[in-house]
Amino acid sequence: MRFPRPQTLKQIADLIQAEYIGNDDFPVLGINEIHRVEPGDIVFVDHEKYYDKALQSAATVVLINKNVPCPENKALLISDDPFRDFVKIGQHFMPMKPSRDLIAADAIIGEGTHISPNVNIGHDVIIGKNCFIHPNVVIGERTIIGDKVIIHAGTVLGGDAFYYKKRETGFDKLESVGNIVIENHVEIGANCTIDRGVTASTIIGEGTKMDNQIQIGHDTIIGKKCLIASQVGIAGCCNIGDEVTLWGQVGITSGVTIGDKAVISAKSGVSKSLEGGRLYMGTPAEEGKSAYKKYVLLNRLPELFKKT
Repeated sequence: MRFPRPQTLKQIADLIQAEYIGNDDFPVLGINEIHRVEPGDIVFVDHEKYYDKALQSAATVVLINKNVPCPENKALLISDDPFRDFVKIGQHFMPMKPSRDLIAADAIIGEGTHISPNVNIGHDVIIGKNCFIHPNVVIGERTIIGDKVIIHAGTVLGGDAFYYKKRETGFDKLESVGNIVIENHVEIGANCTIDRGVTASTIIGEGTKMDNQIQIGHDTIIGKKCLIASQVGIAGCCNIGDEVTLWGQVGITSGVTIGDKAVISAKSGVSKSLEGGRLYMGTPAEEGKSAYKKYVLLNRLPELFKKT
């Protein structure tokens, strides 16, 4: 997430009442999670295991809970609770804007687009030309939808990320300040849910077609011309390549990358990144030929037991 205008290190430190290492006027342009950071961003880290990853990332400001040597050309914000202060920064620059109308007054809807009854459209939403939005769809604030997009009844775009920090008193929520981008010629089935990014965008690529009852987690990027069947669940921060096919009830864990033109058979569980251009099946998902051999051997087990 980029701030509406550039800030300085001192301004951000004053906002969260943190110590800092770096020049007062060191530029700060936004915040992002580790997997989407860019130069100018703040990234937070609160566990020594991930210090090096954060300090060596593209982020130029690291919000950290320990005074450590600062890498060259970077700055540190030192906080007793980086998670809390990261949320505070996001909410300060991108507060929620509740809508009291079914369609927010500042929403932009393109020529030829049909909006059915009981559709709820939040603030700062942009919808392109010649789209068809079916009844009871919810489109959260700052969602961007391209041209010739079809969204079927009951779908919710822009729910918050499922992202919490466990405390002794319960769970603290990492408030979402990202959005969703739906590119041209996408079709989304009925009763799907797509979460907005925590700090960046959840993206559905051009020409992708989605069946009913699909869940896509925060900050996931779906490529172009993918085919996703009913009841697929994709966790946050995944990267799905172009022309990937996911058949019914495939489950994909967070942070996974799937290469272009991969095909994943129904009910498969994906627990690690997979190369493109191959068929996968099973739980955990593995290449089709290997899985078939195992299934053949499993089917022969009764016969082998009889022989022994």
